Amino acid sequence: MIPKPYLLFIGEAPDELAIKTASGVYEWRPEWCAAQYAYSEAKFHLDLPIIDFETATAKGIKTMVIGVVNAGGIMSEKWKQTIIKAIQSGLNIASGMHTRLKDIPEIKDAAERNDISLFDLRFNEQTFSTGKGIKRSGKRLLTVGTDCSVGKKYTALAIEKAMLDNGFDVEFKATGQTGVLIAEQGIAIDAIVSDFISGAVEWLTPDNKLNHWDIVEGQGSLFHPSFAGVSLGLLHGSQADAIIVCHEPTRKNMRGVETPLPSIKDCIDENIRLGKLTNPNIQCIGIALNTSNMSTDPEELKNEISKLHGVPCFDPLKDDLSNIIVKLKSI
Repeated sequence: MIPKPYLLFIGEAPDELAIKTASGVYEWRPEWCAAQYAYSEAKFHLDLPIIDFETATAKGIKTMVIGVVNAGGIMSEKWKQTIIKAIQSGLNIASGMHTRLKDIPEIKDAAERNDISLFDLRFNEQTFSTGKGIKRSGKRLLTVGTDCSVGKKYTALAIEKAMLDNGFDVEFKATGQTGVLIAEQGIAIDAIVSDFISGAVEWLTPDNKLNHWDIVEGQGSLFHPSFAGVSLGLLHGSQADAIIVCHEPTRKNMRGVETPLPSIKDCIDENIRLGKLTNPNIQCIGIALNTSNMSTDPEELKNEISKLHGVPCFDPLKDDLSNIIVKLKSI
């Protein structure tokens, strides 16, 4: 357990998606978040006070969480010096970056000198086997996407909440650094050696009671040239009984590359085709639409998508999920 409350570090915050870790923790665990720390050039902020490290420790804040991401998870020199100042002020540090805090000598030394804890969320000491594909008891839902950063985590959390409200035996299974922060357990699956991704997901979602549901946070997209390998490992390891396809309708190209977005139909068909390797009964039960960037009323589009694909289309943060609950009860 990471000591709370948190100071969320958002650094330069060049765009809204760059602070998705900070935004995710603040959205789902606002009671843990006391303030934010931002550079003067930050273009996006959270609805939290911006304070310095001395004020943070005076207010009883315990940990600074690195809430901003960048390509490749590279730790800049500016960030290193900021983290060291936070440590010297008495703050623990939690990071989900690909670069380990403990592998940076000056940060590790500063933490040891100041009796401060470093939490590298992407890494753990668990040893995983390769995936076996053997049928497990219990039920599993996986959120998949036409792209990365389209709402797979938020959709999974919203569905878990709706299922809990309707009396299901259900648990959210985190597979990314933000999800691990929110759930305080899970695996950052993109830090697992590729041969062991599906095995790690099998470990994360083991045999369970027949009516128990694991809601597995998806990552990337089968169509994204950067992240398709992780997405496929998740699909095979989860043995998904059901998938929800997540889509951002205003995008033309996939995030960070020039590759065009696939159609929703292609995303459904490919996930079903490949998912049948470990669960022949896999089915798509809904389409989650991220409408946050739409300038027009999304209802017409949601109705059109639902009619075209024969499943409910919904915004998980705005709409009632009763149609999804009905679908889940039938599985």
